[in-house]
Amino acid sequence: MIDTHCHLTFPDYSGRIDEELELARSLGVTGAISIATTTVDSLDTLRLAQEHDNVYCTAGVHPLYAHEHPHDWDVLRAHTKEPKCVAFGELGLDHHHTSDHAKHQFKVLAEQLAVIESIADEGNALPIVIHCRKAFADLLPILRQSTLDRSRYVFHCFTGTEDEARDVLDFGAMISFTGVATYSNAKDVARAALLVPNDRIMVETDAPFLTPEPKRGERPCRIGYARYTAQHLAQLRDTPFPDFHRIIDDNTERFFGIRIPVEDESVLETIA
Repeated sequence: MIDTHCHLTFPDYSGRIDEELELARSLGVTGAISIATTTVDSLDTLRLAQEHDNVYCTAGVHPLYAHEHPHDWDVLRAHTKEPKCVAFGELGLDHHHTSDHAKHQFKVLAEQLAVIESIADEGNALPIVIHCRKAFADLLPILRQSTLDRSRYVFHCFTGTEDEARDVLDFGAMISFTGVATYSNAKDVARAALLVPNDRIMVETDAPFLTPEPKRGERPCRIGYARYTAQHLAQLRDTPFPDFHRIIDDNTERFFGIRIPVEDESVLETIA
């Protein structure tokens, strides 16, 4: 498998990318998608992806960074020509962190969607990584108004309720889970994970955040720990881990258009 959502350009991993990838391989995680948070960060994630065979990247502006930088939307257009860029994002809305910058989130979201629509019209569509925290009621209507293919969205780091999961599934998007799904105090997320069909689920870390059990409390989260979340979800869904492993690999490959390297079939064995 690969970690479908992490932030390897964050300072937590400065000078230790090779170490992170080596640990990940030892846990059966053979690559990662490093997600951009600004258009400046998009350039950094691309450079990092180009330096490592099994690292990919995205281009976009995170809602919590919407107010902090001038946004060069030409970066999104340029990244569609780069083989290592596999998605737009992460973009969306975040109502958990209340601030005076909410208006910037809506403005930047609208601008990004307009740019992505124009790129799609030119035949260069990429999937879209969505950040949605306590904002389903506002975000889903906005996305419904878009002309973009609903099956090409993934709601990453899902931390909503069962009803919100149903809303996302009815909309047509994929849903991705982090280590939050392993937490004993996140029963809503665990119940939501049971609702997602096999062909609509993915797994990630959101590293350096949200370290899963049994490593909860460690910081930074390691990209290899996607393994633990996957094992937990397999058990929760009463699916043998080798089968669930193949399910999430198939979904990841189909959604992002990449081939996941498997170095050794022993990665399918349970790690104690």
